[in-house]
Amino acid sequence: MAHDGRDEIPPAMILCGGQGTRLRDVSEVLPKPMVPVGNQPILWHIMKTYAAFGVRRFILCLGYKRETIIDYFLNYRSHACDLTVRLGPNGGVAYHGSHAEEDWEVVLADTGERAMTGCRVARAVRHLRASDQRFFLTYGDGVADIDVTALRERHQAAGKTITVTAVHPASRFGELHLDGDTVTGFHEKPQTEAGLINGGYMVVEREFVSRYLKDDENLILEQEPMRSATRDGGMAAYVHHGFWQCMDTLREYQLLNQLWAGGNAPWTKRW
Repeated sequence: MAHDGRDEIPPAMILCGGQGTRLRDVSEVLPKPMVPVGNQPILWHIMKTYAAFGVRRFILCLGYKRETIIDYFLNYRSHACDLTVRLGPNGGVAYHGSHAEEDWEVVLADTGERAMTGCRVARAVRHLRASDQRFFLTYGDGVADIDVTALRERHQAAGKTITVTAVHPASRFGELHLDGDTVTGFHEKPQTEAGLINGGYMVVEREFVSRYLKDDENLILEQEPMRSATRDGGMAAYVHHGFWQCMDTLREYQLLNQLWAGGNAPWTKRW
């Protein structure tokens, strides 16, 4: 029987290209995924959540100030361990100890300075393996105590081309309308405060990419591609009733850091 990759743990693609203009008072020099929660960027927290469920491969869609993210991972071991630096012509670096993430494989994909989300995904899929029939996809600015295994199982049971995680915060994003676990309506940034919203933490089939995405800098994933998938009956939802919080404003930055500093960071319970 042909193996379709259903039993393999998919890689996680994370959108890391945005500027985070509403966080300018936190940092002028960092891309939003690198804004810290505690002593690590929020991107690290997101990756730790996936890693807790066995994800070891990550594809980061870079754009704005991508060199900051590249430098972080190139120097990751140096920042995580004690080290001895020996200077001079026979110099070198000796690392003391190890860190839990050393088995991660992180692809740092340049998806363009100005590309929108749909375009970034279309460009980054070249880094999928031939055996990857699907992949996780999320934003680089939101943490959750989500059960990634349950999300994946919901997606596979639904048989759709994309599954989004629906959450219940005060709505400033894309509102979802559901019939069971099938999305029947998708509206970006509604004016109402009620309803479920797209919290990221998605599972995407290659078929969704080939059918709805293209290399067009202006293509926004949350607009025509998701609406088209909805019209075609191809979008499912995994409803998450637990903790979810994005970091889009100074207030949200302060909230996440207060939770972390107080030892009460709900998104870490899966670690």
